[in-house]
Amino acid sequence: MKISDILHIPAFGKARLIAGHKGNEREVFSVNMMDAPDIIHYLKPNELLVTTAYHLKDNPHDLLELIKNMNEQQCAGLAIKTKRFLEEIPENALAYANEIGFPIIELPIDISLGEVVNQSLSYILDKRTNELLFAIKTHQKFTNHIMSGKGLTSLLENLSSMIKYPIILLDKHFRIIASSHPFSKISGKLSKLYTNGFRLFLPNTSHSCFSIISNQEVVSVFPIYTHEKNSGCLAVIGFIPFSNPSIILAIEQAANVISFELMKENALKQYTKKVRNEFFINFIEGAFQSEEEIAIKAKEFLIINDQSYICAIGKLDENNPSLSFTEFHKEIDIIFEFIEEESYIFSKSIHHFTKGNICILLFPLIESWADLNSIILPFLQELQLKIKNRYNLTVSFGISNLCQQFIDVQKGFKEALEALQTGRLSGKRQFIQFYRRKDIAELLKMIPIQDLEDFYNQTLQKLSGQSVNEKQILLHTLFVFLESHCQISETAKKLFVHRNTVIYRLEKCEELIGKSLKDPDTTFRLRLAFRIKELLHL
Repeated sequence: MKISDILHIPAFGKARLIAGHKGNEREVFSVNMMDAPDIIHYLKPNELLVTTAYHLKDNPHDLLELIKNMNEQQCAGLAIKTKRFLEEIPENALAYANEIGFPIIELPIDISLGEVVNQSLSYILDKRTNELLFAIKTHQKFTNHIMSGKGLTSLLENLSSMIKYPIILLDKHFRIIASSHPFSKISGKLSKLYTNGFRLFLPNTSHSCFSIISNQEVVSVFPIYTHEKNSGCLAVIGFIPFSNPSIILAIEQAANVISFELMKENALKQYTKKVRNEFFINFIEGAFQSEEEIAIKAKEFLIINDQSYICAIGKLDENNPSLSFTEFHKEIDIIFEFIEEESYIFSKSIHHFTKGNICILLFPLIESWADLNSIILPFLQELQLKIKNRYNLTVSFGISNLCQQFIDVQKGFKEALEALQTGRLSGKRQFIQFYRRKDIAELLKMIPIQDLEDFYNQTLQKLSGQSVNEKQILLHTLFVFLESHCQISETAKKLFVHRNTVIYRLEKCEELIGKSLKDPDTTFRLRLAFRIKELLHL
């Protein structure tokens, strides 16, 4: 209730506002009657003081100090019964009250202060009771609306018709979940804020406002409270003043109902996500018995087996040592949830999974490899940019080769993970690394040098007993023979020697090695030994 409303109460019928007219919109939450000298210590914000000024009758100029103290306490105003103990209010007090907009009400001599207080409190109580009944009915109305399955969009349309303002429901990332109207202009402005990494920081109040500078549109924001620290808000397109409690109550009750609906949806979402992740982890770890079983279970999650896929694995580049284990995983969950929501917005056919500190994106392909450069790569690059702008964190991705069908994603997962690890080992950040098949030399480099030397010596050690010159001739002949697909004539031609010379040298090698060169295992081992020789520069 405001000061202007107080003046319409019957007990204030003959009262008049003699100073501080600019403050007649001040809210009055309670009324206090007191004449003690230390009255200021007992007053509260938004309280109207009713007094006879008995304690000021000998020092009327102390009224100015009382008004200053009451204004600092954010009191609603002062109602004085004049012509009883205080003949007139000092001019300096009136002038100061007018200057700061502090209401001073002059009460007539013939009215009882008790009656003034009783009627005022009764009026305030009736108004609060009506507001409470309105809040209960509104909450019941919106609750029944949700329970009947009409959805959030229908609820916002209902609320908008009550308060006569358009409404948008925004999530914690400032994305539009639902709206009461089709917003072409305002949604474009909000989407631009979202794309540029705008993050919503709501003050600790029932609601707040901000303005979009480009079109001077005022947006009143009401927070949605759930189990999460920041769960989004209701954005009312227009300025909602605190002086209109009925509208604020309606919006707050809608926000309460929406918060429970969002928590219910989140619980269902988390359960579905858990089951989906368990399926994928069991799949890549080979827990299923047959391809038929995999295809049947994949179908439950709308994954088509006879479909080509590209597997992408993402991981945060940063590992902040100052964060605890729990805080670090909360940070990962926030980023992965953001990636999942962005993927769903981009294409509902993208499958998202998480495993520990990595997330997996499974992209179904329409035109095979053409989709990689035209669709997948631009999406991942834009996703990296959004995460950098919004969270000041960087994410890197490893990309697999083409998986011809879902069953091949087992191999694709390993390829994408290996590509990610290759990029991280090279010291890069915010990268997109493609898997590249390793040749023999690269595979051999992954084996410790001592093991390579041992293998080489064990394979060709019996040739070491010959003279240096003879050893070199035998090794060279054996190498050319193996590289010529074990063709004696072709070997002789390359060495510029007679065919019988080649046969003699090869027989000598067989004698020293103790193995037949017609044995595939022997020739494979010798070929590998020569590759190691080249790698180690022996």
